[in-house]
Amino acid sequence: MKKIKIGITGAGGFAQSFIPLFKAHPNVTSVALAEVLPERRHEVAAMFQIEDTYESHEALCSSDVDAVAIITQRHLHGPQAVAALNQGKHVYSAVPAAITVEEVEELVSTVAATGLMYMMGETSFYYPAALYCRERFSKGEFGAFVYGEGEYLHDMSHGFYEAYQHSGGEEWRTVAGIPPMYYPTHSTSMIISVTGASLTQVSCLGYTDSNEDNVFGRDKNLWDNPFSNQTALFRTSDGGMCRVNEFRRIGHGVGNCVRTSIYGTEGCFEQQGNALFWTELDRSKLELNDLLRCRKLNSEAKPELVGGEQDDFFSGFSDIHPIGRLPREFTDQPNGHYGSHQFLVDDFVRSVVQNKLAPNHVWAAARYTVPGIIAHESAKREGELLKIPDFGDPGADCDYITYE
Repeated sequence: MKKIKIGITGAGGFAQSFIPLFKAHPNVTSVALAEVLPERRHEVAAMFQIEDTYESHEALCSSDVDAVAIITQRHLHGPQAVAALNQGKHVYSAVPAAITVEEVEELVSTVAATGLMYMMGETSFYYPAALYCRERFSKGEFGAFVYGEGEYLHDMSHGFYEAYQHSGGEEWRTVAGIPPMYYPTHSTSMIISVTGASLTQVSCLGYTDSNEDNVFGRDKNLWDNPFSNQTALFRTSDGGMCRVNEFRRIGHGVGNCVRTSIYGTEGCFEQQGNALFWTELDRSKLELNDLLRCRKLNSEAKPELVGGEQDDFFSGFSDIHPIGRLPREFTDQPNGHYGSHQFLVDDFVRSVVQNKLAPNHVWAAARYTVPGIIAHESAKREGELLKIPDFGDPGADCDYITYE
C-alpha cells in the first residue's frame, strides 16, 4: 500500500489535536510542520518529535511532502489551499474552505485542473446525528424533504477569545470579528450531507453587537462586520427549506453547540436541547440518546486535546460510529468533536493513497461554504433575497474512497 508524507501548516491548538493522528496513520511515513512563529514551531515540533520544520506555508509547499493539512486562521484557507495545489500537493483544509465566492471559484477550478485530492475537514459530517440521518434518508424513511435546521451556538467567551488571541496575536480582534455566516459549514453540512440537495436562495438577518470587547462593529475588524449573530432562511434545490443560526453572542453553553433537526413527509429527526428522537407519521417515537451519545473523554488524561469546554470537543465515539474501518493504530490516539477527528484523518489519507474522492471533496465544500458567504451579503442588505451560485459536481468518472 502506498505511503505518503504529510505537512501541516499551523501549530496552534487545533492542529495539535491532529498531529498525533497523522503520525499514527499506517499510510503516513512522516509529518512535517510549518509555523511562522519560531518559538511555537520549536515547541510543538519537540512536543510531537517532528524533525522537519518550515518557517512558512510557502516553504512547506516547496518541500517533498505529498500533501498539506492547512489548520490556520479561517480567512487564510482558500489562498493557502490554492497555493499548495499549484505546488502539486494534495490538500486537507480546516473549515471554512474560503471566505469569498471568488476564492471558492478559484479553489474548485484549481482542483479540477490539477486533478489533485482536496478534502475539507468538516467535523459535523461525522457526527452521530448526521450518520443516523444519512442512513435513514438513503432508505427513503424521511419521505420527501420538507425542512431542516442547523445551528452553531458558540459564545465568544467559550474558548473563542483564547483561540483568537493564540492565533492572532496583538491584532486578534481584527480577525475575531469575522462574520458568523463565513463559518457556516458545521450547520449547513448537517443538512446538505443528508439530503444531497444544494441551497439555492437565502434571506438573512443579523444581530448588531453591543458588547464592549471591540470585536464586532464598523472599523473594528477586517470585514467591518457588526453582526455577532446571524439567522438565515434558505430555499433548497429539492423544493424544501432550511434555517441556519450562527451565533457568537449567546447564553448557551451546555451540551452540543452544533445541533440539527430534519423533517420529512414520512419521518423526522429532532433535537430538542440534548434530547434526540425519531418520529414517524403514525405518531411513533424512538428515543435516540443512548444510540447517539458519544463517550466522554477525560481531557486531563489527554493533554494533547485542546479546545472549548462544551461537550462536543472532548468526546469519543458513539455506538453508531463505524469504528471497525479505522486503522488499528488509532486505538489509543486522541479524538474529539463527537468522534470525528479520527474519521477526518483516515478519510483524507485514504483519498490521497487511493487517488479517490473523500466525501467532503471540493464540490461538497463549496456547497457547504458559499451559502454562508451569500447569507452575510443578504444580512448587510437587511434580509434581501439573494441567489446562491453552485459550482457543480465531480465528474461522472470520479471514484470515491473505499474501506476494504
